[in-house]
Amino acid sequence: MKRRTALTIAGSDSSGGAGIQADIKTMIVNGVYAMSAVTALTAQNTMGVTAVEESTPEFLAAQIDAVFTDIRPDAVKIGMVSSGALIRVIAAKLAEYKAENIVVDPVMVATSGAKLISEEGIEALSTFLLPAAAVITPNIPEAQILASMEITTPDDMEKAAGRIYDKYGCSVLCKGGHQLNDANDLLYDGKSMRWFRGKRIDNPNTHGTGCTLSSAIAANLAKGADLPQAVERAKEYVSGALAAMLDLGRGSGPMDHGFPLDSVNTEASDR
Repeated sequence: MKRRTALTIAGSDSSGGAGIQADIKTMIVNGVYAMSAVTALTAQNTMGVTAVEESTPEFLAAQIDAVFTDIRPDAVKIGMVSSGALIRVIAAKLAEYKAENIVVDPVMVATSGAKLISEEGIEALSTFLLPAAAVITPNIPEAQILASMEITTPDDMEKAAGRIYDKYGCSVLCKGGHQLNDANDLLYDGKSMRWFRGKRIDNPNTHGTGCTLSSAIAANLAKGADLPQAVERAKEYVSGALAAMLDLGRGSGPMDHGFPLDSVNTEASDR
């Protein structure tokens, strides 16, 4: 049996709640075969990150080559990449292999508000990677950086989404939350704007929600869903993982990526 496939290019989270560990869990549960190229190793848990060891550009390139030359991914999710050199390698390799269904989660700002990427990294991301994406999934602070404007209202989200599309030429899912609204996300594809209404779930354990959402979108694109369908299914999956109310660790814990599923949307597609 053949199965649709997806590749995550991101950092490792030793506690399993975010990064490639969350991506792989999400992709498997959403019905695709998951592969990875590791941009960095991190020592982290629910309390925070204590150490980071970044991959070299050469080693990251070798990982991507190994995947594409054997098991070609039907979709690619890109998570946190901190340096411009690594971003340029990713963009070059994806162009070389004519990768499809690229989902970029532009991880730039921590929940605390601290920047997680250098200005040089942001420039490389904006120049080389975002224009190659099928969709990008910024949160409010990240959308503010990409759109060069403050976002305080839903109207601001719509204006920012338009600016981001015009600037980078890719669809954008501007994620709500961050005290702006109750997890309502806005998708703009250059032609129409669509709101995906969500209900905020009272669960403090939200570690890895951004990684999980973008990976679920990639998995559903890999299976042949169109972008609105992929976003809708991904939001349903994240809501279910949060509603399972897993409680692990002493800080902001992970979601339950393997909660009991009753949706047919996670079934794998044969080719």
